[in-house]
Amino acid sequence: MTSWPDQRILDLFGIDLPIIQAPMAGATTVDMVIATNRAGGLGSLPSAQLNVDGLRQALVEIRGSTKAPVNVNFFSHRSPPIDAASQARWRAMLASYYLEAGLDPAIPAAIAGRAPFDAAFCDVVEEFRPEVVSFHFGLPEQALVQRVKATGAKIISSATTVAEAIWLEANGADAVIAMGFEAGGHRGNFLSDDMTTQVGTMALVPQVVDAVRVPVIAAGGIADGRGVAAALMLGASAVQVGTAYLFCPEARIPDVHRSAIEASRDNSTAITNVFTGRPARGVVNRLMREIGPLSVDAPAFPTAGGALAPIRAKAEAASRDDFTSLWSGQGARLAPRMGAEELTRELYQSAINVLSQKSV
Repeated sequence: MTSWPDQRILDLFGIDLPIIQAPMAGATTVDMVIATNRAGGLGSLPSAQLNVDGLRQALVEIRGSTKAPVNVNFFSHRSPPIDAASQARWRAMLASYYLEAGLDPAIPAAIAGRAPFDAAFCDVVEEFRPEVVSFHFGLPEQALVQRVKATGAKIISSATTVAEAIWLEANGADAVIAMGFEAGGHRGNFLSDDMTTQVGTMALVPQVVDAVRVPVIAAGGIADGRGVAAALMLGASAVQVGTAYLFCPEARIPDVHRSAIEASRDNSTAITNVFTGRPARGVVNRLMREIGPLSVDAPAFPTAGGALAPIRAKAEAASRDDFTSLWSGQGARLAPRMGAEELTRELYQSAINVLSQKSV
């Protein structure tokens, strides 16, 4: 076997390889996107931590370096109202850490946030017309979905259950990312907050494939060619890979994060909400052990991180990861160590090699 047998995603997005570099807010760089595109995969630019001007500048850089299709990713959550009581309880829980770090627990906290997709971001989509626009936490309101579709962009979003996949297809998604429980970073759930019933990749992907007509992209625990090949056997048309790209030199993560994933094993991660207020998978650290990993006291997403910023900065300056969100999937130790362009090609070629051996 010398080529990928399922061409649906390749044709839909206009890419050469069925490898989608996951949009990881804070870690993905323009250089990573360009390198993935150069290899023939789909580079994905996360926008949740960018403002409109920052997104526009990043797209200018990408379009100036490559004409290949690009995916621009947005969060589609609803910004919560200010809840002073919740924030006060959270600050009280963190007070002992402030004192330990020599900080005043009463110092004003930064406003931590991740910007949801809105009309202003949609203006940028209409200006640059990216080939793919992806969303996390469902989809934005239909008026915005229709504006995106009018640009010619293909819309994708993450589903963590079959019900979410069916909802996404019914509401305009051109392909669905089946996000298994093994995946690192924020869960894409939007119809249920129950983490006890989230589904693993091996069980989720084939059931989503059976439930929807649109192509399915597998995500979660896929970090080498064997995982890519397995996704195809489960019925996926492509894969989305995140954690493996964190080892690339193009990734922008703190040294303590890099060290944590380098040492990570299959049981090193857990689902936690203590860093942002929403469940996400990361390497277990002090904060997760002592007040989490899931806490009812964590303020609503995405506001929990503001109060953590001062003690996180102090800890990182001392080379400690106590308060850093160490996002990682369960397959970190499987990931090859190489640049993003080489990794994209390696994931594909090693998958083809595995499939060729199985077909003999």
